Amino acid sequence: MDPALIKLALGGLVLLGCIGLFFGIGLAIAAHKFAVEVNPLIEEVVESLPMAQCGGCGYPGCEGYAIAVVNDPDVPPNLCFPGKEEVANRVAELTGKKMAAVEDQIALVRCSRVEGKVSHKHEYYGFASCTAANLSFGGPSSCEFACIGLGECADACPFGAIEMVENFPVVNADKCVSCGVCVRSCPKDIIELQTLKARVYVPCMTKALGKNVKAVCAVGCIGCKMCVKACPADAVTYEDNIVKIDHKACIEYGDSCETACVTKCPRDIFRPYEGRQAIAKSAADGLKMAG
Repeated sequence: MDPALIKLALGGLVLLGCIGLFFGIGLAIAAHKFAVEVNPLIEEVVESLPMAQCGGCGYPGCEGYAIAVVNDPDVPPNLCFPGKEEVANRVAELTGKKMAAVEDQIALVRCSRVEGKVSHKHEYYGFASCTAANLSFGGPSSCEFACIGLGECADACPFGAIEMVENFPVVNADKCVSCGVCVRSCPKDIIELQTLKARVYVPCMTKALGKNVKAVCAVGCIGCKMCVKACPADAVTYEDNIVKIDHKACIEYGDSCETACVTKCPRDIFRPYEGRQAIAKSAADGLKMAG
């Protein structure tokens, strides 16, 4: 081989090596200068979380919550709903924050479409999504506030806690961790998180009144406000045409009211709440009546 070509090739290799070394040193210096120090406490908090990535805490993933709870003194240690009290205690211990009570909650579908035998006003043909169907004249149900029933909440639940039974969501109380993903996914806003200590509940979120409700649903709330007048604890209000319950006030009042709101409801839609059993029982009763 021509010695000149060999010399040229070697020179090229040396030049490329020098260029690589130059950029390598530059990158090393940049990495050192702009390095972000990771708080080891954040890593410990992350490791203590169940890594469900459900977003129920209000932060982008478990790491997002870990960063917030370590760096922000106002972020409480009990926001990881899947982890419940055990994880909350661990996070409180790691961050040195005072542990607040962890309220045991469950997702509650405030709709009695099946039990009320609500019919369809039209047939929906399109993308199998509640959000998509809702854009088509509010969905196929005769009650514009009723569950659409295409299972968007069930698909969204990261814990598989919602099963669609006859096109209606039934919450598996043993799997629900009250992360709130189903609440945010429902385009009708009819899913709520309710404390398991609740004494009463109303499985209806219609904003329609009187005869308009009776025309489409056999059990829906008609907005008579009898429950509001009957409650001795002033725990029941009627806001924006929806019955709302202050469960804290109701629980603190005690059993002396004998659930007056339940007995006064002319539609029997104001009901005693039996904790986890009430979720499955309500759905089962509705399906049985519909059948």
